[in-house]
Amino acid sequence: MDENLLHDVVAAARKAGADAAEAVFAERQSLSVSVRLGDLEEVEREEARDLGLRVFIGQRSATVSGSDISAEARGKLVERAVAMARLAPEDPYASLAPQDRLARAPYPELDLIDPYEPSAETLETQARTAEEHARAVKGVTNSDGGSAAWSSSRWAMVTSEGFHASHAATGHSISASAIAGEGAGMERGGEGRSTRHFGDLPAAGDIGMEAGRQAVARLNPRKIASTTAPVIFENRLAMSLIGPLLGAISGPSIARGTSFLKDKLGEQIFARGVHLLEDPHRVRGLGSAPFDDEGVATQARALIDDGVLTTWLLNTSSAKQLGLVTTGHASRGLAGPSGVSTHNLTLQPGEKDLNGLMKDAGTGLVVTSMFGPSLNGNTGDWSVGCSGYWFENGESTGPVTEITVAGNLIDIYARLVPGSDLELRGASNSPSLLVDALAIAGK
Repeated sequence: MDENLLHDVVAAARKAGADAAEAVFAERQSLSVSVRLGDLEEVEREEARDLGLRVFIGQRSATVSGSDISAEARGKLVERAVAMARLAPEDPYASLAPQDRLARAPYPELDLIDPYEPSAETLETQARTAEEHARAVKGVTNSDGGSAAWSSSRWAMVTSEGFHASHAATGHSISASAIAGEGAGMERGGEGRSTRHFGDLPAAGDIGMEAGRQAVARLNPRKIASTTAPVIFENRLAMSLIGPLLGAISGPSIARGTSFLKDKLGEQIFARGVHLLEDPHRVRGLGSAPFDDEGVATQARALIDDGVLTTWLLNTSSAKQLGLVTTGHASRGLAGPSGVSTHNLTLQPGEKDLNGLMKDAGTGLVVTSMFGPSLNGNTGDWSVGCSGYWFENGESTGPVTEITVAGNLIDIYARLVPGSDLELRGASNSPSLLVDALAIAGK
């Protein structure tokens, strides 16, 4: 039904004067339950259906959206979009995706839909179990609660050039947050997991126990003096170190000339042996999709191949600005221009686990929590607040806090060493990462 509705909207836009049009329909349902200290805290149900329309008149375009999909509302949406496009400034790079880049059926079978829809009672049981196990960990004194959730989403798109397709996915999640210690010495720890299928979730009790363990492990932290030392970013958060890379190789950043990697395409920016792979067609992947948000076919590729930067992340507009073709990385909501995003990124593991990296480094810092990152996008100068634990002779000497680590990302990436402890926890995953020397600001 949603594709028929979109065909009608596109036809109406053309009739109203648009040279080209693209209509998208997003539908989402979700149910979440949270508990705290053994009491039911919140049950939230959401159902949303939204329509978006992008129209082109010459080199002018406009995008509008709305949640009312009645015939009358659709008519007003079309009228408003066309009127806005007539008044918009010209943009020589705005257009629908080129025909030869569009995805074609049959699409890969990604197994993103779990037919099982848990009841509120089931989710409450999951949330309670997670919190109970977190509170049972020795040293845990309080709780920020446990939660469990289910969602189902569907995205459909139709263009005036003949593209029409949709894809759907479900999501299941469990999380818990625990508090250890008392008063000013309290520390928080949390754990959560999300999967496409309910059966792929870890046991709720295991998630709760890990949340409790994380909180207790942070108790009684000390401050350290400023120094320069090896720093290891734990696998749970190591992709945060790679995040600035993605912004720096995004087409819009390159087109604006505001990227510290703007002259590095085809160059060695990581050590040999480092591979950052993208797999949009991973079965049950949290970032899987047969096509991007402009209908362009997605494909597996190595963004970093043996340390070499191989590609920019391009949508149609940024590709045109750079004289290139879209790479299938368009990302957009129902309103506004396209940005870029990736699908199922994995930094490939190295040879040594976390303990092995610590032994190689000898003395240094393991980062387990990060906050307040700062980045100069033009130079790559980067800093972040963090906490974790100090180690000497490859062995932990206890938690540390109120630390800032800083360096230049071009230099950091060139010296980065991946560990072997890769876990596929989300849409972007990395093993622990060792940088042999970073500036550490402490007391």
